[in-house]
Amino acid sequence: MRFLAAAILFLIAVPARAEFDAGLVERKMGEVAADIGGGRLGVGILDLKSGQDWYLAGDERFPMQSVFKAPLGVAVLRQVDRKKLGLEQTVTVTRRDIAMGWSPIAKEMAGDRKSVSVRDLVRGAVSLSDNTAADVLMRLIGGPAAVTAALMESDIAGLRVDRYERELQPEVVGLPPYAPGVPIDPAAWKSAVAAVPEERKAAALQTYLSTDERDTATPKGAVTFLAKLERGELLGVDTTSLMLRAMTESPTGAARLKAGLPAGARLAHKTGTGPDVLGLNAATNDIGIVTLSGGAKFAIAVFLAGSALPEAQREAVHARVMAILAEAAR
Repeated sequence: MRFLAAAILFLIAVPARAEFDAGLVERKMGEVAADIGGGRLGVGILDLKSGQDWYLAGDERFPMQSVFKAPLGVAVLRQVDRKKLGLEQTVTVTRRDIAMGWSPIAKEMAGDRKSVSVRDLVRGAVSLSDNTAADVLMRLIGGPAAVTAALMESDIAGLRVDRYERELQPEVVGLPPYAPGVPIDPAAWKSAVAAVPEERKAAALQTYLSTDERDTATPKGAVTFLAKLERGELLGVDTTSLMLRAMTESPTGAARLKAGLPAGARLAHKTGTGPDVLGLNAATNDIGIVTLSGGAKFAIAVFLAGSALPEAQREAVHARVMAILAEAAR
């Protein structure tokens, strides 16, 4: 009886965490959505303990840009789990493999080739958002279709990966995709983009933002992916830890979801950023798993497409969404 009485007193003294306040999110998110520079905003929030969720445009498709590197990382590490790849296995990256855009591997390459381990390629793609690392990994596992197949195998709808970076990035601005093995000269790439007629750029961007479902995600699909990853349903114990560590250590997006984190919270995430084309930004995204200081965990996905806001204000949208989540979780 004494034990039972003590247990009851303990439960009274330590109240359960309050439920996620979806009503507060609904009210405050309307203010955020009204100030996004004419673009589209998609948000997904899922309480990983209670299962309570909230969505804005949850079933609409948004361009992922580098967000796709998170499911890519999972697809690669699943091959590691199945002993088809080894983390310390090395891959030769040559100048002909370099993708346009952000690529630390390209900057570090002294000669015509560089040997990189699968572990470092995963870290490069997931944590550093290296475009070359992503393309090399996708080729290693059988192409973009292999990533989408891994998602389907795990019953994750709403995410699809269709193109290498060398294919996607040119098409966004109205250029044909670069063929495999064709070297990319950064100066020539910049000149080629500048030479595309405005009418063609505008048409390409409009297609990318509105009708092209390739390389897109829905907020619901994104949070489902994150929830399954956090629960260990996608990978083994060690590879799940490796993946989440890469996402937690990522230095990207300091002014996005990270900027809205309350004290003591931590975030494992993946950003995605598209180019600015004729005054509109293709995509400013961030998805992740947030752990609050009290132990509450949420999957969160924020997609912003076609906004005319400058970068700092687009990123501030993400910070505001995170701050609302934190307030609603108190």
